[in-house]
Amino acid sequence: MTTGTTTAPTTQRTAPEGHPNRKRSSRLPLLLIIPTLVLLTAALGYPIGWQVLTSFREYGLMQQFGAPAPFVGLDNYVALVTDPYLWTVVGRSVLFCVVTAAVTVAIGGAMAVLMNALQPWARITLQVALLVAWAMPVVAAMTVWIWIVDWRRGLLNWALVRLGMDGAQGHNWLAEPWSFFVVACVIVVWMSVPFVALSIYAGLTQVSTEVLEAAALDGANGIQRLRFIIVPLIAPVLSIVMLLQLIWDLRVFTQIKLLQDAGGVANETNLLGTYVYQLGTGKGDFGTASAVSILILALTIALSWYYVRSLMKEES
Repeated sequence: MTTGTTTAPTTQRTAPEGHPNRKRSSRLPLLLIIPTLVLLTAALGYPIGWQVLTSFREYGLMQQFGAPAPFVGLDNYVALVTDPYLWTVVGRSVLFCVVTAAVTVAIGGAMAVLMNALQPWARITLQVALLVAWAMPVVAAMTVWIWIVDWRRGLLNWALVRLGMDGAQGHNWLAEPWSFFVVACVIVVWMSVPFVALSIYAGLTQVSTEVLEAAALDGANGIQRLRFIIVPLIAPVLSIVMLLQLIWDLRVFTQIKLLQDAGGVANETNLLGTYVYQLGTGKGDFGTASAVSILILALTIALSWYYVRSLMKEES
């Protein structure tokens, strides 16, 4: 005769409502996050607070020699909103960031779809090339791009002349505002596409192959699968990369400043980033420059609010 042993099921007891242990466990996450909140407040709050206070003061020639900056209230903001040149720069900056962000996400998405369809060796080669382009320092990359568009010995003019375009000989692509921003747009997109492509590709790897195979069996072609299945599934990734690109492209500075130094006309090609630099470092008017910085913050929040709200809805 054999005998068997049985074990009684164990039950996990939870503390009832109002129990001290339950209160301590609910407070623990808040206690753990407090140091991070303090560090973030100190790291982000101080610069923003300093910018706000500085925007209410007047900086001139005397302040550059140590004189205290007088408090002028909203005078800097009034002078800004009544200056037509500021609104020209704002419109130019918003148009530039929207166009470059849209083009970047479109090209990056196309490259992500291409990587998802390639053989492993080709996909790895393309990913390494994107990482190399993305990891290149901005100044080093701009040195190459400025050489390409140089009007005296640039590669672009040389290639166009060899193709039969005689008018390209000695043409300065940075002298006219429209061609200046075409060059700037190409450079900014080229520098941003690797991040977008790799981010969207990471989202594509999470799309279930069973769903795509079922859609193919139901008669959906490649475009239909991309439009009605893949894009809705990776919509959160697309929203995040679009939001980041809008923020980054609105405050772009290095590419525009180096192109201006290479032959562009600053007053005709200023964006908000270079305009702040021109007011602060160039003219020493740190009060007005700080007011423009606060305006950039407000524009960033306004442009990104739609995407932030959509992400919050998806999270809820």
